[in-house]
Amino acid sequence: MTESPTSRDLILQADARNPRANEVLRALASEPRLRILELLSDQLLNTSEIAAALGLPLSTATLHIGILEAAGLLLTERKPAVRGSQKICARAVDTLHIRLPQSRRQGAQMIEISMPIGAYTDLRAVPSCGLASEEGIIGLFDDPTSFFEPERLRAQLLWFHQGYAEYRFPNRVPAGATLESLSVSFEVCSEAPLHRTPWPSDITVWLNGRELGTWTSPGDFGGQRGHLTPDWWEDRNSQFGLLKVFSVTREGAFVDGVRLSEITLDDLRLHGERFIAVRIGVKENAHHVGGLNLFGRRFGNYPQDIVLQVRYT
Repeated sequence: MTESPTSRDLILQADARNPRANEVLRALASEPRLRILELLSDQLLNTSEIAAALGLPLSTATLHIGILEAAGLLLTERKPAVRGSQKICARAVDTLHIRLPQSRRQGAQMIEISMPIGAYTDLRAVPSCGLASEEGIIGLFDDPTSFFEPERLRAQLLWFHQGYAEYRFPNRVPAGATLESLSVSFEVCSEAPLHRTPWPSDITVWLNGRELGTWTSPGDFGGQRGHLTPDWWEDRNSQFGLLKVFSVTREGAFVDGVRLSEITLDDLRLHGERFIAVRIGVKENAHHVGGLNLFGRRFGNYPQDIVLQVRYT
C-alpha cells in the first residue's frame, strides 16, 4: 500500500448552468464509482487492481475510472510496468460540500459572453510555450513570438511555463444596474514536459487588475485522450484539464465555491468601464511555478471557451 497524495475539499454550487457541478454529480450517481472512491481513500492502485478488488471486468473499471477522472475526482498517471505501462489512480477529493440551488431574485438578468482562448489582448509567455489550433501547431514550439501570429485567433490550446494571458470582455451591464455576481470559467491544467501528475502549479486570476486569488492545479493531465482533443495531437502530450469557475460576489471571491479572498464586486469598479479585463497566469514568484495549459472548445474535455457570466438586477 502506498500513501496517497494530499487531497482537497471541494465545494460545489448545484446549478443547471454549472457544468462542473453537473459532471461531478453524474460521476457520483453510481455505486461502482463510489466503491472506487472508497477503495482509493488511503492507497494508490492501478486499473487492474481496482477491477480485481471490486470484481469488475477490466473494461468496466476503465470506463468508471475515466468518468471519475473527467469529473476531477480522480488523478491518474501512467507508469512503466512489466508489460507496457499501467495507469496509477489516486483520489483527488476527500470532502465534498454541495450547495443546493437558490431561487433567483425576481427580475434578475444574466449576460454570458464566450471568448476564444486566442483572442487575448495582452500576453507574456515564458518557454516551454506554444499554441495549437484544431488542425495543427501555430508558429513554432517554445517561440513566444508565435503568440502574435494572426492565426492565434484559431487557437484551441495554449501553454506556457510562466506568464499570463489577458482578455477584454465587453461590459454590457446597463447603467444603473445592481451587480449580483460575476464569474469566469475555463478548462485549465499545469504545464509539464509532455504530461505529468502530480505537477502542481499556482494559477492566478485577476479581474480589472485586482487579484482574485490563486488555485493550485494538481497536475498536467495525459495518458488518456481528451474527449475533444484532435486525433493529430500525440497521446504523450497534455490531453485535458479541469473546469474551474472563479466568481466574485458582494461577499468575496471564490473558486468552485471555496473562498479565495475578500475582493468584492465593489472593488472591481465595473460601472462606467467599457470592458472587463480577465487575466489568467502563473506568477514568476509563485510557490509552484508549474505552467498552465488553457483549453478551447475543441480541445480537452469541455466544449467551451473562456466564459464570462454577469448577473444583475
